Amino acid sequence: MPNILNQYQQPIGELVPDWAPRARPPRTVIEGRYCRLEPLDPQRHAADLFAAYSTAPDARDWTYLSVGPFADAASYRDYAERAAASPDPLHYAVIDLKTGRAIGTLALMRIDPANGVIEVGFVTFSPLLKRTPISTEAQYLLMKHAFEQLGYRRYEWKCDSLNAPSRQAALRLGFQFEGIFRQAVVAKGRNRNTAWFAILDGEWPALRAAFEKWLAPENFDAQGQQRTSLAEMRDAKVT
Repeated sequence: MPNILNQYQQPIGELVPDWAPRARPPRTVIEGRYCRLEPLDPQRHAADLFAAYSTAPDARDWTYLSVGPFADAASYRDYAERAAASPDPLHYAVIDLKTGRAIGTLALMRIDPANGVIEVGFVTFSPLLKRTPISTEAQYLLMKHAFEQLGYRRYEWKCDSLNAPSRQAALRLGFQFEGIFRQAVVAKGRNRNTAWFAILDGEWPALRAAFEKWLAPENFDAQGQQRTSLAEMRDAKVT
């Protein structure tokens, strides 16, 4: 894209015509084919979530998170009470439509309505959710909500730079890697260098088409295995 020059012949960013601050995300239910996202409600979700997280063989899923692990259901419930009261991060429970049970959470956070920037974070998926169509659909539903219902321009993903699974997940979902912020956070008494990823609103239509093609029932065989990967869908520029 050629540079735009001002009256002093300085390069400047392109205009964003008719821009206005966006609304903050409401506490609303988001429906999908395989799952439903509900604003976190400890009374309805905490017991199911703790049970789902307890199916993991160890506590490694909590290593890179700023919270957890939780020793018992009561301590998780206390955390869920605090999380549910927070407007930012705004936490959602992921509900498996087949069972009606909550099996993971994720959140919208660092919400910046003035600039149209929002982040997905606190992604805490139990073994019942990982590597299933639900895990991908939950991410897709929240992205779609941010771009289409709320009109945000930029959707971010950040993680510990040492968290290889999170970095791989971001790339699989179509986020672009933007760099490392060194010594960005002290988490659980440890230094954290933060890896930044993002999707822009102009990139969303092509990503949406790939997600919808991947999530279609015909993309899965009788054993529930994908026929074509999300990356292949994206590379093929599905329309």
